[in-house]
Amino acid sequence: MKKLIAGNWKMNGNKSQARALIADIINGLHENQSILDKVEILVCPPMLHIGDVRHALFGFPDMHFGAQDVSAQESGAYTGDISVEMLNDAGCGYVIVGHSERRQYHDETDADVAAKASAILAKDMVPIICVGETLEEREAGKAKEVVGEQMRGSLPSEIKDFQEIVIAYEPVWAIGTGKTASAQDAEDMHAFIRGTLKAYVQDASKVRILYGGSMKPENAEELLACKNIDGGLIGGASLKAESFLSIAKAA
Repeated sequence: MKKLIAGNWKMNGNKSQARALIADIINGLHENQSILDKVEILVCPPMLHIGDVRHALFGFPDMHFGAQDVSAQESGAYTGDISVEMLNDAGCGYVIVGHSERRQYHDETDADVAAKASAILAKDMVPIICVGETLEEREAGKAKEVVGEQMRGSLPSEIKDFQEIVIAYEPVWAIGTGKTASAQDAEDMHAFIRGTLKAYVQDASKVRILYGGSMKPENAEELLACKNIDGGLIGGASLKAESFLSIAKAA
């Protein structure tokens, strides 16, 4: 099973910057063809730049693109929302749901995340379901309790096959702060998540669980060497092709 290195560009970049970034990543992969032998590469640009990324990736099927969020609704009077049908039509293969920033700033609940994941699965796309605790919850000794509850509430009931989902563990206190969980702490939580998944999928050992807390070139090798860390959901470091590709090399 290949490791998955996913770049979450968040709300960054204009059209020319998005085009330049994806071109630099493609060129870097052409120069390092061996990366794609062992690593799956995914980028999730802002919605308005998905078409530019798709155009850049024509003829380059080994690299994938996806979206940062989606509505659980099929269509209708939901101003500003994007449906799974629209993302599927745009060629997206993956969709991030339940990111801590969506939970924090948009008050998304576990039930909201599960509904979105169900809608994504219905269109044969892969949801990347995010879970993670705050610093206060970790310091109170409740990290696994919180993550376990998020898992139970956020996983769609219809999943059966391990290939249908990806989980991203993102300790909220390590996102955009420069702080990173130790490799041992990250591995411990990933092992807990995998154990929780056994109640939901037929072969939990093959579900890819990504680490999403300030992974960067300096710590990627140590984190990705852990048994239960199957890749990374990369934020800030994905906005520079050199950093993003360095992480992919580490994988």
